[in-house]
Order: sequence, then C-alpha cells, then structure tokens
Amino acid sequence: MKRRAFLAGIEAIGGSVTAWFRHAGKLASDRRGVAAIEFAFVAPIMLCLYFVTMEVSQAIEINKKVSRVGSMVADLVTQQQDISVSEVNGVLKIGESILQPYNRSSGKITITAIEMSTDATPTVKVAWSRKLVDGVTSTALPKGTPTTVPPALLTPGGFLIRVDSDLDYKPVIAWAAEDKPVLGLAAAFDTIPMTETYYLRPRQSATVPCADC
Repeated sequence: MKRRAFLAGIEAIGGSVTAWFRHAGKLASDRRGVAAIEFAFVAPIMLCLYFVTMEVSQAIEINKKVSRVGSMVADLVTQQQDISVSEVNGVLKIGESILQPYNRSSGKITITAIEMSTDATPTVKVAWSRKLVDGVTSTALPKGTPTTVPPALLTPGGFLIRVDSDLDYKPVIAWAAEDKPVLGLAAAFDTIPMTETYYLRPRQSATVPCADC
C-alpha cells in the first residue's frame, strides 16, 4: 500500500515537472511582444540622437550668424565717409536682428574705430566706440583709449573699423531649465560662448569720423 502511494507521488511529481518544461518551452518560443520590448530599449536612444543632432545643427547656424554680424556691421560702417551716433546705433540694431529668431540669450556687438599714429612704430588708440548690450546702445571705449590690432594690420597713419560680436549660446535643454537646477550633461553645456572679431578698412575715405560718438 505504501509502495503504491509512493509510486503515485513520484508519477505526480514527474507529471508536474513535465508540464512545467512543456510550458517553459512554449514561453521560450512565444515571440509576441518582442517588438514592443525592443522599441522600449531603442526609442530613448533614438530620441536622444534626434535632439542632439537638432541642437548641434542649430548651434552651428547661430555661430555662422554671429560671424555674419561682424562682417555685415563692419561693411556698413566702412562704406561711409563719416557717420553719426544715430547711424551707428541703427547699424547695431540691424546687426542684432541678424540673430533672430534666436532669443534664448542676448548678443553683444561692439564697433570700435581705431586710428594709428604716423610713427615708425605706430601707437594704436580708439577714435570712437559704440556697443549694443541687451538691446541698449551706449559708449563702449572712451576716445583715446589704447588698444591693439594684429601686427599684420599695423600701418603708420592707418585707420580700421573693428567689430566684436559675442553671444552666450544656450541649448534648448539648458534654456528650458533656466529657473531650475541644471545638473549632469546639461550643466556642462549650459552656456556655449560664441565670439567673432572682424577688421575692415574704410572704403570711401581714409577715416570714418563720428563727431558726436
């Protein structure tokens, strides 16, 4: 009697194990839901790559615009035989508009007229200077302030217009979290400085004076 009960128990256990292996085999061969699981793994990576690509392309475009500001502003000023403070301010405003529709941070544009003495080793001083910061124009450097130019441009009696354009570029993720703590990778790219300096000689005359600057 005991032997029969023991054998029955063994058969029951064997049947359970066999059934378990059968179900395990079916589960292993069941491919339903695999695409959803794969998508859950791949989607975040693809989204990150998309946003990074979009941000890099926009940053490159804005950097080109910062360079374009310098060349365009210098070209407008050097075409004049003389200029007034209101005209300089208007040129600065035009330069500011080039950066649109980007508006996450404000750019800074500085126009500096540089005069060089007629000495063999010329001294370099500011003839006049105006700047635009946060949409407001004002005097940048006082007249007569010593300054420098690249050695290749140093000419006795020479005159140059220098335009400095600066912008602290803010990526979308850092801009969106402006009022919140920025951590991790976002903190590393919170602000990307973009600068350009452009020199140009007068086109219509030897100098470009600004009497009321």
